[in-house]
Amino acid sequence: MLPGVYFARKKSGENYYRASVTIGNKHISLGSFDDENRAHAAYKTAIALSKDREKNIEDYPGDCPLSFKKWVVLINYRDNGMYIKTPIYLKEKFFYYYFAPEDYLIFDSDEMFYYSNHSIMRRGGHLFVADFGMQVNILNRYGIKNFAVAGRDYIFINGNNTDFRSANIRIINSYQGVREYTDKNKTLYETKIHIRGDVLVGRYPDEVSAAVAYNKAVDILRVKGIDKNYVKNYIVELETDEYLNIYKNVKISRGIIRYQ
Repeated sequence: MLPGVYFARKKSGENYYRASVTIGNKHISLGSFDDENRAHAAYKTAIALSKDREKNIEDYPGDCPLSFKKWVVLINYRDNGMYIKTPIYLKEKFFYYYFAPEDYLIFDSDEMFYYSNHSIMRRGGHLFVADFGMQVNILNRYGIKNFAVAGRDYIFINGNNTDFRSANIRIINSYQGVREYTDKNKTLYETKIHIRGDVLVGRYPDEVSAAVAYNKAVDILRVKGIDKNYVKNYIVELETDEYLNIYKNVKISRGIIRYQ
């Protein structure tokens, strides 16, 4: 058997080959291969990469026997002395999470532990991780709801929508059905709820009142037999008596009250 290569057999009875390498004191798996020579080529590439500091992530060749993920893992280990199983490259106060040589996200160093244990998946422009058996949108970690729309409910301050450092994300609208707007240089909050189309609930001086108004509109509609699996707003900063006081006094449009 060639160096760095191990023979194995699938449950179906098919043969395959595993490659691994030891660099420093770290034993690193390089993956599975159908061909022994390809597995050995991955081993030799890993050895060469660990010694060649001229090779960067962007230099990944199209015919490389190593997966791109392993390429990133090995370069990060070579340059930073830390083995991370996900395709992360560490910088001083942030890190890159790579999908391809020119395709990556940027995160604060504080997020490194989480993303070293959670692989990011991308589907239809959405970014998810598998967490406790569920697909969780990574925006949830910033308090951004699943229904949020970039540019309307939150913005990337520097204009780079791959930069997920916390200082670069500003949440504009935190609650379901609530939108911030400006009228005569004054910030107000408009609440709408979707029935057959969007129906105005009301306009309010603060975001919390607007969020409570949405919940009150949901309750009114449910009494009328209209229930579209609305998700109510959870307002963590309010004590129960404070919430009930706002709920009692917040005004709801006649369009909701009279809706049939």
